[in-house]
Amino acid sequence: MGAKMFRKSQRPWSSIVVDGVERAPSRAMLRAVGFKDADFHKPQIGVASTWSMVTPCNMHIDRLAREAEKGIVVAEGKAVLFNTISISDGISMGTEGMKYSLVSREVIADSIESVVACEGFDGVVAFGGCDKNMPGCLMALARLDRPSIFVYGGSIKPGCYCGKDVDIVSVFEAVGRHAKGEISTRELTEIERTAIPGEGSCGGMYTANTMASAIEALGMSLPNSASRLAVSKEKMEEAHAAGRAVMHLAERGIKPSDIMTRPAFLNAIAIVMALGGSTNAVLHLLAMARSARVRLTLNDFTAVARKVPVLGDLKPSGRFAMANLAAIGGVAPLMARLLKADLLDGDCLTVTGKTVRQNLAHVAPYPRKQEIIRPMARPIKPEGHLVVLKGNLAPGGAVAKISGKEGLRFEGRAIVFHSEEEALKKILEGAVKPGHVVVIRYEGPKGGPGMREMLAPTSAIMGRGLGKEVALVTDGRFSGGSHGFVIGHVTPEAFVGGPLAIVKNGDPIVIDASRRSMALVVPSAEIKRRMAKWKPPKPRYQTGVLAKYAKLVGPASEGAMTC
Repeated sequence: MGAKMFRKSQRPWSSIVVDGVERAPSRAMLRAVGFKDADFHKPQIGVASTWSMVTPCNMHIDRLAREAEKGIVVAEGKAVLFNTISISDGISMGTEGMKYSLVSREVIADSIESVVACEGFDGVVAFGGCDKNMPGCLMALARLDRPSIFVYGGSIKPGCYCGKDVDIVSVFEAVGRHAKGEISTRELTEIERTAIPGEGSCGGMYTANTMASAIEALGMSLPNSASRLAVSKEKMEEAHAAGRAVMHLAERGIKPSDIMTRPAFLNAIAIVMALGGSTNAVLHLLAMARSARVRLTLNDFTAVARKVPVLGDLKPSGRFAMANLAAIGGVAPLMARLLKADLLDGDCLTVTGKTVRQNLAHVAPYPRKQEIIRPMARPIKPEGHLVVLKGNLAPGGAVAKISGKEGLRFEGRAIVFHSEEEALKKILEGAVKPGHVVVIRYEGPKGGPGMREMLAPTSAIMGRGLGKEVALVTDGRFSGGSHGFVIGHVTPEAFVGGPLAIVKNGDPIVIDASRRSMALVVPSAEIKRRMAKWKPPKPRYQTGVLAKYAKLVGPASEGAMTC
């Protein structure tokens, strides 16, 4: 049987690069990297890998990318592998280096867009493993708008210490317990040694697993891809299937703009709420939607949260890890449950070429005796846990993660810090007491710059046993592993003159999740007086990528994007 013949319309970008006598120089360059005569007549598919040995989240992605390459070849396309960066939040957390974390999302998006557009690829398979890889990949795919599919590297298996599951958040919280004198240095070291057993992303419903689940619900990855473990046979099979699937998309001309629609983004928000996912999903979904030219605002998160209950008893607020969810069937049965309850739009198109409803038609329900995903009639929380707060302390909005265990209202007095490091030091020293509202400012997108995650301070608070007695408010953001009464993404941020900039030690602050409000209880005349005296701090960086980012980045309420 002869080679498959592709129409020029199925290779609209590569044909510009390689067709015709005048493109001989391009073909000459490509022959050197392995192209044969027949390859110039096939759709060229870029395989964007985020492989590196920087982090366990991505250390195996080279193998997955090679499987996708094989799948593309089986479907008679021409695969071209290339790499982009990855950084590790877990390693850099609590240090100056963490300022590069959110910046890396933009670098990843820009680099994938640059390579694919420059080389004339007709489609893309993009791989992500760590938190910023995933939205970075999706932002690029949305901008490029050519047949594309995303593959998640997969979750890590839990570690084990003294017969109990442990993960990276266990280590952060153990630091706080050690500072309190609750565990010894030897115990801390043993938790450190056992928490990360190998390949894959952090194991709870932290940012990586949250975003993988959201992208599956969005329709941009294959069904049940979010819950497959990194080291599983199923994940390798999925990578191969993704290679074949992208060729199917290219042949049919299905693009991200056909999939990443407003109803699809509302589906993604719904699954984040049902799973009790990370606050970072708000930031990333806003950025992905803007890249796709889809209207999405903070108000949409509030609207979905009013309808969708929290059903997943998953870490950090719950008991179970992604590996446990994978064992009972993954995310697809939850999507089927939400669809039956009319909480998902089943008509949205997906990368299978089928609709959400068609994909879920034959999905088996969860086993009857399982505690990981609650039934609709007995939710963990009747409304979504991600609460958008507004008030005189956050006129443009702030995002709280209220699981229900913290209560719905907190009233306390401010203890103010100008950096994460300063706050962490004082928390570990015992300066933060019950009734404090810890304010960490000048950590926003421009002020940090980079909007660092506050996992170290929140974990220290939990480790010292203050999780229900202390609140934390910041213009920075939180790791998916953070829990407790925590409010981030305060907009406008302090660096641009937001009200957080004029809070003083001892000021009363009231946070009311039921009213979705956060107030600085100070007379308006006093607030005006303080604002009139406030002067913006000097930028912390004058050159390099952080300086560039600070000049370009928008507010957290719009996704903290640079374009």
